Amino acid sequence: MSQARQQIFSKLRQGVKRNPEQQAAAEARVQQRLQSHPRSLIPARGQGDATQRRHVFIQMATEAAAEIHPISQLAEIPALLAAAGINQLVISKESWISALPWQEQGITLQQRVAAVGDSASLTGSFAAIAETGTLMLHSSPDSPTTLNFLPDWHWVLLRSSRIQSCYEDAWQLLRTELGSLPRTVNMITGPSRSADIEQRLQMGAHGPRKLSILLWDDHN
Repeated sequence: MSQARQQIFSKLRQGVKRNPEQQAAAEARVQQRLQSHPRSLIPARGQGDATQRRHVFIQMATEAAAEIHPISQLAEIPALLAAAGINQLVISKESWISALPWQEQGITLQQRVAAVGDSASLTGSFAAIAETGTLMLHSSPDSPTTLNFLPDWHWVLLRSSRIQSCYEDAWQLLRTELGSLPRTVNMITGPSRSADIEQRLQMGAHGPRKLSILLWDDHN
């Protein structure tokens, strides 16, 4: 820690009038809270079994202007995107994507970070939150964050078994499976929009104009 920073913290401690023992106790309380991850109140709509969570997620995501496409197997995806008019696709390095029969549908893949002007991208989703219809995605070497925000149309695969009741459950799943937080975690609820200009809703203001969720019933 630099000398200037030490001086700043010293003045702050003097301002709150804490002696070293009180400061140590306060820091211990903060650390205890950070480690315990206390849960907040969970809205009733976010509770229930897997079937209920799936139903609520679809309802909330649809209200947020996301498109939901239920699928029973991954092999359905290329034909579904081709029917939507997709012929070029920027993809993440997740192995399940490149293994699909894209050539049969005449879709060209580019496995790279996204750039301004890309028409569509396809990524996976780490989890989802039923209570708000929100997707949770995190950055990794195999899935750069640019894929979530730069293309006009974002397609996302969501396994129904990954739909969590609430944000607390989603964060706990992230901590358990990854061990430590990734560089970036994105919470995405519907396509990008803004009504800042004359209160007129504009889609794609800060990201994709369309968000399509491929909801895979992987329980079957």
